[in-house]
Amino acid sequence: MPKVKVEFYNYIYILIGSFITAIGVVGFLVPNKIATGGTAGLSIILHHLFHLPTGILMILINIPLLSVSVKYLGKQFAYRTIIAIISISIFVDLLAEIIQFPALSNNILLSTIYGGIGIGIGLGLIFKGDASAGGGTIIAKILMSKTSVKPGDVILALDTFVVILAGIVFRDIELALWSMISIFVSSKFIDLILTGRKQNKIVHISSTNLEQLKNMISSEMGITGTVIKGDDLHYKNDRNIIFLSISRTRIIALKNLVEEHDPNAYMIVLEATELLGSSREV
Repeated sequence: MPKVKVEFYNYIYILIGSFITAIGVVGFLVPNKIATGGTAGLSIILHHLFHLPTGILMILINIPLLSVSVKYLGKQFAYRTIIAIISISIFVDLLAEIIQFPALSNNILLSTIYGGIGIGIGLGLIFKGDASAGGGTIIAKILMSKTSVKPGDVILALDTFVVILAGIVFRDIELALWSMISIFVSSKFIDLILTGRKQNKIVHISSTNLEQLKNMISSEMGITGTVIKGDDLHYKNDRNIIFLSISRTRIIALKNLVEEHDPNAYMIVLEATELLGSSREV
């Protein structure tokens, strides 16, 4: 795909993701004092403290981070991140301050879940557009380039700080607990957008008669795979393994076939979090 077309799609993802994120913030989280992670959560807390527009607060918090982000994130990624942050801020204040978008729910449970879903889908699309929503991601990348600290640990620490701060500011430990649920829901939907629904499983099979089992799987189920050749830990016996990817709906059929062929076979089933290339079973 031409670079210009790729960049066009990146910005489409960023704009749509920014709007959905704003809906999650304005429609569910802000009215119910539920903080999400990162700068968005911190902006929600400051909004209730100082009664300033949430979108403007997002920009103010991210300005010092953006000023040093170009060096560590690369120019194109930094530019897209700037567009994402500005877009989210504009959409949030447009909905909250100008349109006066109403709260979509005053139920704390529904607002936590659907606010988290909105944030997760929105940020997932922004990440899919090869950008960031600022905040923790920028700090994590900067620290990663300077230290051995893992980015995930940095983001987790920042989110934890925001949740604790929400509990202190709102003087309600339950709101902090609701915020944790919202962050958890967001993370799951970010993964869903980036990797898709986990439809496939990765299967490892070890058997005394691997050649016959391999032929049965291929002929009776129409599945192809790979035979990984190796030895046991004592280097005394061959310990070859069949490696394949299969739809979760066919796991039981495969399990029954393996047990029928060799009741002593060893079979391990893992999640395939992301599949690239052909979608057929391999």
